Amino acid sequence: MSFLAYVKDKRFFLILYFVLMLFVSLIMLTTNGNWNLAASNLLYTHVIGLFLVSMYIIGGYYYRRSFYIELKEMMHNKKEDFLVALPEPQNEEQALFVEVIKKMQNTHYKQMRKFMHEKRDHQDFIMSWIHEVKLPIAASGLLLENRAGKTVDFLADKLEDELNKMDSYVEQALYYSRIDSFSKDYFITDVALDQIVKKSVKKYAKLFITKRVRFQMNEGERLVQSDSKWLVFMMDQMVANALKYVHEAGEISFKVEEDSTEKRLLIQDSGIGIKPEDLPRVFERGFTGANGRTHAKSTGMGLYLAKQMALKLGHKLSIESEEGAYTRVTIHFPKIRSYYHLS
Repeated sequence: MSFLAYVKDKRFFLILYFVLMLFVSLIMLTTNGNWNLAASNLLYTHVIGLFLVSMYIIGGYYYRRSFYIELKEMMHNKKEDFLVALPEPQNEEQALFVEVIKKMQNTHYKQMRKFMHEKRDHQDFIMSWIHEVKLPIAASGLLLENRAGKTVDFLADKLEDELNKMDSYVEQALYYSRIDSFSKDYFITDVALDQIVKKSVKKYAKLFITKRVRFQMNEGERLVQSDSKWLVFMMDQMVANALKYVHEAGEISFKVEEDSTEKRLLIQDSGIGIKPEDLPRVFERGFTGANGRTHAKSTGMGLYLAKQMALKLGHKLSIESEEGAYTRVTIHFPKIRSYYHLS
């Protein structure tokens, strides 16, 4: 800060000083009958006063100057360790500003770390997604290369399977890209659970038939408050996951329960189950566990996306499993809720 800028900052103090000196001058002139003596005293008072004020301004500037110089050098050097380079405050006002700067910088660091973490997760997902989506593309290419001796119906059926896989992966990527802007794209209404379940089962009907998996659901329409589009996607992820790990000729059942606080939809498959050590991590992003590595190809994104959407819709997801026996995923729909509870 230049000396002129410092003086400009002290303008209110200088205005107060001149007003006080004017008041003192008037008092001295009106209470003293000898004008010559009064004028002499006034001149003496103004010279001494001006000298003291000048010394105060100049001394104050050179006392503060080191702080301003360090602050200016810090800005021009563009040091990465901004907080360490902050000069030592010389008074309470500067200490307050330094504290505010530190808090702002810490907040900035936290936002940057969060942004970098999200960017890394996004890159990981994209890499994983590219690897997974290449598999059905490669499988389709192999089918066409080795089509000799195979019927058109057989080829069409297999190509349809691979197209369905690609469609599923693209849908996952689409919903993953939308999850951060969820607040702009939801509409909570009364949704019939049985219709949501039937829609998902119909989507995967071919897999049900191919694996001869039985489908069971208790009768009756149960309404819950949710967004139908996002809830259908959640259901698709859980049905697809159940079909992936259920045994041939196994069973997937859907059961609705209700008590005074919530309604629950239980999706249970008679599949291979989940190892106890993997169970706490199945909703983590990219976690495939022992089953994902040994029984089926998996991106580890389906249950993660379902969990994130459930939280945003104000629902909850829980999971129970016994290895070699069953896996049961439960969607909890709280009864007392409002838009304010949505994230």
